Amino acid sequence: MRSSYREEDVTLLLKDITGMVEPQPAMVRERLIQSGRHYSEMLPVEYVPTQKYMEVYEEALRRFAGPTAAAVGKLADRIVQIKGRDIVLVSLARAGIPAGILVKHFISQKYQANVPHYAISIIRDRGIDKNAMKYLLERYQPEQLLFLDGWIGKGAILGELRKDVCAYKGVSSDIAVIADPANVTALCGTHDDILIPSSCLNATVSGLISRTFLREDIIGPDDFHGAVYYEALRDSDLSYKYIDAIERHFVTDTDAPMERDCAVEDYGIDEVRALARAFGVEDINLIKPGIGETTRVLLRRVPWKVLIDEGHRQNPELSHVIRLAEEKNVPVECYPLRHYKCCGLIRKLADT
Repeated sequence: MRSSYREEDVTLLLKDITGMVEPQPAMVRERLIQSGRHYSEMLPVEYVPTQKYMEVYEEALRRFAGPTAAAVGKLADRIVQIKGRDIVLVSLARAGIPAGILVKHFISQKYQANVPHYAISIIRDRGIDKNAMKYLLERYQPEQLLFLDGWIGKGAILGELRKDVCAYKGVSSDIAVIADPANVTALCGTHDDILIPSSCLNATVSGLISRTFLREDIIGPDDFHGAVYYEALRDSDLSYKYIDAIERHFVTDTDAPMERDCAVEDYGIDEVRALARAFGVEDINLIKPGIGETTRVLLRRVPWKVLIDEGHRQNPELSHVIRLAEEKNVPVECYPLRHYKCCGLIRKLADT
């Protein structure tokens, strides 16, 4: 699979399906999803940022590159301390790819270890790409593989991962992430719901590739899961501008003791279930907690409303969320949250 990333940074174990799938508008996709069609069988129309939104993104990158870099460094240190250096990073496409490149670069700079880095697809309710796993296990030992993603919302993909890797003896279901506000993995840079600036954009900060795709008329039994390469967005590509902005804040000349990161004692899924009861949402898949997931809702789903924790109403980490909500006429409501700074609720279209 081609991308705008350098070959030495990541190998994408994906099938290039460029030109084979017609992207669909959010409202069309949402109606199909809520009527039973699986989200992986369609691709969304990529959001084209307004000039004002791009200004908000650039400000977010300037202000929060440092905290993101600190979390990447802490994550990389924990990976080396717990897993060692003889590892293979396996990013979950697509949000995991820039995170994986940053972790790979940090380990290279601090520990002088060139760890292999791949990206594969895992899809909720459809599972991990078995052909990609076969490819990896023909080349590496099972215990070398370490899955990596950008952040965890409520933990649905981690649940999918734990279920699927049972079929692969010796492969760990551990997942490494930059931010884990759901409090489900020790391999994280922080349990705080931080703004990871790559969550603000889609393909233009992710190597110009789409989210992953799985439909049997296009993805055969021996194929990797698919993705589209957006050649037309080449002039708008910010993938390495983002990587470079974070890396400028790397601190690699200090020893990093294993610190115990503060986290809310229970789990994010408990708060999600409480939100479902409070707002009368029967399907928790319509609740997307955390900065990254809320942004995704606004970029490619049909939002009902956005909840912002009362203590973070003026937090600049949420400026892009507020801007997107304004552009899409989505109401923003203050609501007490414990694990997360914000939460996106998807509109149940049967009620409209």
